[in-house]
Amino acid sequence: MQHPSDIQIDSPLSSAISIRDADIIRMVRNSLKTQDVMLAYQPIVQSGNANKVAFYEGLLRIEDNTGRIIPAQEFISQIELRQEGRMMDTVALEHGLAALGHNPGMRLSINMSARSIGYPSWERALHDAREKDPTILERLILEITESSAMEMPDLVVDFMARWHREGVCFGLDDFGAGYTAFRYFKDFNFDMVKIDKSFIEDVHKDTDNQVLTEALTLIARQFDMFTVAEGVVKIKDAEYLIDAGVDCLQGYLFGVPKVFKGQHDFENSTAKLRA
Repeated sequence: MQHPSDIQIDSPLSSAISIRDADIIRMVRNSLKTQDVMLAYQPIVQSGNANKVAFYEGLLRIEDNTGRIIPAQEFISQIELRQEGRMMDTVALEHGLAALGHNPGMRLSINMSARSIGYPSWERALHDAREKDPTILERLILEITESSAMEMPDLVVDFMARWHREGVCFGLDDFGAGYTAFRYFKDFNFDMVKIDKSFIEDVHKDTDNQVLTEALTLIARQFDMFTVAEGVVKIKDAEYLIDAGVDCLQGYLFGVPKVFKGQHDFENSTAKLRA
């Protein structure tokens, strides 16, 4: 007979989390089914010239049944390890490649999980783009989070080497937030790093963040990678980062992620930003 103390009873909190996660997964599945998945575009600007867009980042968004636009941060952790995560990566890549095809002067970064490497429809999107127009891949940047890259470094290194030869660039996202084994840096051969926003907030007056940001910038330079500071919202932080030698800046100070209703709206908006 089972002892009463051995019986596992879910706490109200764990039950609530389980219900929430199930609701999020259902919402994602429904968005995939109805094709209510889109990208919001945010500019990344060159340091010292906020009007000069270096490239855009395409950020996943879905629309729920009430018409609300839901950012990826609200659902990505619940689907990261699931089939839905691979499907979302595929849709994001397909939308990004289509945007590059419609905008020949554009460079665009798209987020991916290392778990999507080898996923048939995701890799097929890359192969199809190469067959259709190889120049599209030369304007594509694939961003892999630090934690994702370190889960399967050998697989990531091989994947990056293959697609580097096709012109694809690679970025290490959330640099400094995870547990990068620096001995892998030469093997990875990332083209850029995006310094995690936790080090950027109040960097103009936070001496700890200053030391960490400058250290990460020096590491990037040593490995010939250009740097992007994420989450810049204050002018004083931007000024400090420019003086510190960070190459590009991203954040609400320079532009919020925008979903465009059509190609015409997208072209008008990006033309203004490039002017």
